[in-house]
Amino acid sequence: MSDTIRNEAANQARGLAIDAVHTCSSGHLGLPLGAAEIGASLFSTGLNFDPKDPKWPNRDRFILSAGHGSMFLYTWLHLSGYNLPMDELKQFRVLHSKTPGHPEYDETPGVEATTGPLGQGVGNAVGYALSGKKLASHYNTAEHSLFDFHVFALMGDGCFQEGVARESISFAGHQKLENLILIYDYNAVTLDAMAEKTQSEDTSAFFSAQGWEVFEIDGHSIQAIDEAIAQAKANDNGKPKIILAKTIIAKGIPEVEGTAGGHGEGGAKFAEAARANLGLPESTFHVSEEVQNYFNDRAKARSQSRAEWEQNFLAWKQANPSLAQAFEASNATLDFESLSAMVPEFTPENANGASRASGGIVLNAIANEIPNCITGSADLFGSTKNYIKDGGDFSTENPDGRNIWFGIREHGMGAICNGIAYDGYFKISGATFTVFADYLRPSIRLAALSGLPVSYIFTHDSVGVGEDGPTHQPVETVSGLRVIPNLDVIRPGDAEEVAGAFIAALSRSDGPTALILSRQNISTESVLSAQERRSGVQNGGYIAHKETEALKLILLATGSELPIAIQAAKEIGPHVRVVSMACFERFERQSSEYKESILPNACRNRIAIEAGVSNTWGTYLGLDGKAVCIDRFGLSAPGNTVMNELGISLENLKSIASDLV
Repeated sequence: MSDTIRNEAANQARGLAIDAVHTCSSGHLGLPLGAAEIGASLFSTGLNFDPKDPKWPNRDRFILSAGHGSMFLYTWLHLSGYNLPMDELKQFRVLHSKTPGHPEYDETPGVEATTGPLGQGVGNAVGYALSGKKLASHYNTAEHSLFDFHVFALMGDGCFQEGVARESISFAGHQKLENLILIYDYNAVTLDAMAEKTQSEDTSAFFSAQGWEVFEIDGHSIQAIDEAIAQAKANDNGKPKIILAKTIIAKGIPEVEGTAGGHGEGGAKFAEAARANLGLPESTFHVSEEVQNYFNDRAKARSQSRAEWEQNFLAWKQANPSLAQAFEASNATLDFESLSAMVPEFTPENANGASRASGGIVLNAIANEIPNCITGSADLFGSTKNYIKDGGDFSTENPDGRNIWFGIREHGMGAICNGIAYDGYFKISGATFTVFADYLRPSIRLAALSGLPVSYIFTHDSVGVGEDGPTHQPVETVSGLRVIPNLDVIRPGDAEEVAGAFIAALSRSDGPTALILSRQNISTESVLSAQERRSGVQNGGYIAHKETEALKLILLATGSELPIAIQAAKEIGPHVRVVSMACFERFERQSSEYKESILPNACRNRIAIEAGVSNTWGTYLGLDGKAVCIDRFGLSAPGNTVMNELGISLENLKSIASDLV
């Protein structure tokens, strides 16, 4: 009976996808139709979840990496009992509906990640699986096992070809994330053509070589899918699992099935004939009473399973009060005052180093107080200085380790960090050189879009890198990051500003933060207290050096150029103010009154100094201001030499100031 009902459900899911795409004349039919039996297996018995509690901590996580097939996910969420009524399916791709064109995190119950850019969901799933390993290691006890969930992702040929997926797959195999199960919608078709046009490798051999366990099945046999999922879940063999499910794209629409033409909405025009071919009634958006009753019964059983877990959780809390307190604290919002109290003020002995070194000091101070603070680096711990001392390294043997060695996989690191942040139990940061931020830019963009509190530690921030030359000297990168909506970009100008930057990142809950840190030493020139500088960073911009006579000139600076600006102000005269613009985005969130108190409109004589391109300073300089910036690539020479050659110097700043005033 179960297989009969589930096969009916698969065809009715196909019908729902056809009707939704036909209604709006937009969308992708290929995956929802081709993977319908995969959905029937997963959402009937394969996944452990409770639709009444979408954030149940021990649910199996499911990510649709091939996010263009979003009607697959919406259909099965609806059928299995999530708060996604039929009216929302009928509003597919309509403004403000819960069924946008690609799945969006926090917009639709049951959507675990924002997907669409191909391959990202694979990396997100790896991050979720890593989080699951850490949760089990940290909180499970001999008497009570709280966390034993699995992480699933449905991918296609497009995901498989993207580099971010390859990086993440390699990382997962090396780290032996056996709680990770990828299902490959193995239909041999990409958007433009049959997959053989662009790929010819042995997929099974590829995954085997990466340390994965491989299952090859008929993707239209619910029984075969059931068996593969059950075996994948049961095999605790130190290998992530890949299920190669051979499917026919757009199955159910003979005119396009099995062809590249079935990928998008091309088959929707055959909706009426397709319904008849699938044995569906003429009425649209049809779900039979038998299918609905079947999934209602499954939802009741799932709620009972979750209730049993809750009882186990209560017993665990009573037996392990300190662990329970730590678990509750893992989701707590961190405030400026408590975080600042964790970081001792810098002393003359350690205040004038590179801001990357200051960052390491701050991160370790905070990590000593916050056990769920973890970090990683793309093979650059020795340079990015974000290694948590005594934190141990994450590995199969030590999943409780707090330092993640991502290898030279920046893009994969970004997607994996997003997955960890989606899960919500660990404060995650990832590090590399600033110039390589573009290698993970798509992941940063998705973190900003999804409101994920990921921290990016980008060191070697400017032409001050020196001898490595222009390939490693970012000039446009910081400004390029500033234009991403909802990303805070903080470039601190001394050690206490570094403390403020890390505090700002860790206290933020609604989006990511990029911390831009220097390789070269930065002297401390400000006479303000540590707390004034730290809180100034929270506001994005503040007065770092105040004029003592009528204001005639404002110098704006950030990063290692802040000390130069303060020195210049002291030499130019008492009518000069220096504003530290550590973070444009935070400054813009302040009240108009605050912004006016820092940058009064009446003072139009302004100069910005930054060792990078000038194009993001226009808002603050206006028509009369000047930029002391670098609108070209760098040079290979010692850092100070390059800075002076390209005009980032005290003398040049003073000269331009004298011309302006």
